[in-house]
Amino acid sequence: MKGLKTYLIIGGAVLLLYIIAQFNRPKAIDWSETLSNKEKTPYGTYILYNRAADLFPGAHITPYREPVYNAIVDDSIKNSSYIIICPQIDISKVDYIKLTDYIKKGNDVFISAQDFGELLEKKLDVKTQTILKFNEDPIPINFVNPNLDSVKYYSVDKGSTNIYFSKFDTVKAVVLGQDARHKANFIKYTFGKGSLYLTSNPKMFSNYSLLKPDGAGYAATALSYVKNTRNIIWDEYYTQGDIGEDSPMRVFLSNEYLQWAYYITIFSLLLFILYEIKRRQRIIPVIEPLRNSTLDFVNIVGQLYYEKRNNANIAHKKVLYLLAHLRDEYQLKTNKLDQEFIEKLSSKMGIDANFAYDFVNLLNFISVQDRVSDRELIELNRIIEQFYIQSR
Repeated sequence: MKGLKTYLIIGGAVLLLYIIAQFNRPKAIDWSETLSNKEKTPYGTYILYNRAADLFPGAHITPYREPVYNAIVDDSIKNSSYIIICPQIDISKVDYIKLTDYIKKGNDVFISAQDFGELLEKKLDVKTQTILKFNEDPIPINFVNPNLDSVKYYSVDKGSTNIYFSKFDTVKAVVLGQDARHKANFIKYTFGKGSLYLTSNPKMFSNYSLLKPDGAGYAATALSYVKNTRNIIWDEYYTQGDIGEDSPMRVFLSNEYLQWAYYITIFSLLLFILYEIKRRQRIIPVIEPLRNSTLDFVNIVGQLYYEKRNNANIAHKKVLYLLAHLRDEYQLKTNKLDQEFIEKLSSKMGIDANFAYDFVNLLNFISVQDRVSDRELIELNRIIEQFYIQSR
């Protein structure tokens, strides 16, 4: 127990020191591109989501963590606009059909992503590409609408404006924005009474971008193209996954401190178990398997018969066992060992007729004897063994 107490004290002290060090260390900036409306990290969209009411006055903003089809399948969602801001989107064929039908009824859809997925690229004949830069100088972007200030350029660093549409259908698509190299990065498709807006720089809507004047101005101008409808559907599915994925363990491990506390606890428990096994496990005794005593039993019975020297009893039992064998295996009647029995024995078992005659006569002879000599017992045993050999 003294060793166990020492182990617990040392383990507790190490854990306490680690927790103190973790709480007092500077928190590293998380630059992961989640674009989640719940994240306050640089590339979350917490600011945009919470200030969306300023961009769409009077609108009811409803977040959805479901695929496109599930979000708009209800016909009660009318006179609305759908906003999707995510790193990449990959909708299914069913979602695309429902989405285009939704737009044709007069609703607007705004999608900002770096990668639009295989289906949208095929249906809209659109593809994005990233401009590789070896310096930190941002690429200025602007809008081409003559009603807007086309001289005004928006510039945000950290690669926020490096993606453009390398391919799109110039017949169906209308260019709304481009970069300083005249590469389109904001286009519009018309379906029936509504419009589909695609922009290839989702980082321009992130927290980092909106804290800069150019970023805030660009996001407000780009979203001003979307109709200010009564309802705004804000997508969370492509940034946070399905709502069913929020298991307690997933939430627990999403926090860095809780995650490390969990790992340390598991490691400590494993170390404790290994320590206890080493100190408390009893020696498992070796259990010898049961010995086969059949041969000993045979020797004892044989020795018993040998000491009594009752040859007649042994001979009579051997005859009885043999006759029982003939009845059970070959269905021969053994109440009379006469000539008819000899013929049946010879024909049914395929043994020599003369041998069968001598064999039956010996059985009849032994059965009526009160005394049997050693030589007669040996002869009986020999002829019985010969009978078994011929009858196989």
